[in-house]
Amino acid sequence: MKNKKNLWMFLGGGVIGLIGSLLVKFGNPGNMGLCVACFWRDIAGALGLHRAAVVQYIRPEIIGFILGAFLVSIAKKDFKARGGSSPAIRFVMGIFMAIGALVFLGCPLRMILRLANGDLNALVGLAGFIVGILIGIQFLKRGYTLGKATKESSVIGYIMPAFAILLLILLLVKPEFIFFSEEGPGSMRAPIAISLVAGAIVGIVLQRTRICSAGAFRDVFLIRDFHFMWGIIGIFVFALISNILFNPGAINVGFVDQPVAHDMELWNFLGMVVVGLAGVLVGGCPIRQTILSGEGDGDAAITVFGLLVGGAMAHNFNLASSPKGATPNGQIATIIMLVLLLLIGYFVTRQANKEM
Repeated sequence: MKNKKNLWMFLGGGVIGLIGSLLVKFGNPGNMGLCVACFWRDIAGALGLHRAAVVQYIRPEIIGFILGAFLVSIAKKDFKARGGSSPAIRFVMGIFMAIGALVFLGCPLRMILRLANGDLNALVGLAGFIVGILIGIQFLKRGYTLGKATKESSVIGYIMPAFAILLLILLLVKPEFIFFSEEGPGSMRAPIAISLVAGAIVGIVLQRTRICSAGAFRDVFLIRDFHFMWGIIGIFVFALISNILFNPGAINVGFVDQPVAHDMELWNFLGMVVVGLAGVLVGGCPIRQTILSGEGDGDAAITVFGLLVGGAMAHNFNLASSPKGATPNGQIATIIMLVLLLLIGYFVTRQANKEM
């Protein structure tokens, strides 16, 4: 029975990996068929929250993630309006995850997809991600918790699905106050219908499997449970196979000349330490938070809005990296975020122990 569940987890991850690979074939940026932090950053730009002209577009995949998760959670009676668990901390964690990911140039999902295309910088990022998770586990072992979510008004649960529908309307209507890149990564996009359907499929798969990159590694190291790790392996294996079959020319094994990536390894490492640590402390990586927000979790919605704001801040304050490397501002911000995450972990753990 356990082997069967692991197989379904592997195949679920495989669907995500396959879609992530094919979306590049259909027009998304190289090695960026799916990237939650990057896509929220693009949406922030489209809404005018930052003015980096090369990364502005309402990504239909994000809309699909949320609405796919919403519809299947309604169908399976998983939809529950809930929240109230340290929202301010969750908002900050969302900001930190976005900035850390943009220092590395990719969320954990894109990290796996980059690795499947031979980008060895992603291997350095993976090492940093694991280190961040291991640090977070130490806080969990000592009693760290943001508290339990409680039942909320149904209005809370519908906020993110309604926001996704609003984004879809803005994407289709294209009013003058919405910005769309004419060059750069933001101008590289699969057709709207394909992106929307692909995102919805990924949202449904993620809602049913509950795959989370931070959760997968956390469970391996904390309780020696590899169940969710099979989903991560599935993403990598199917993306790799798809790349070999459908886009072999895009495979480039090495550190240099990788699409939308840099080879400043210290900052690739530390950027993903931030993402891994924040992911454990907030209870899920960027894509997991996005899916949870679609099934009624108000706390996850707060985290997602943090991702949106973090994506804007990364470009407004010159924190995001570019193919040239991590910026001085981004390097300073990474160190500050690591210190603040450690302080948050310490003080929240101490408070939790006092209340026991």
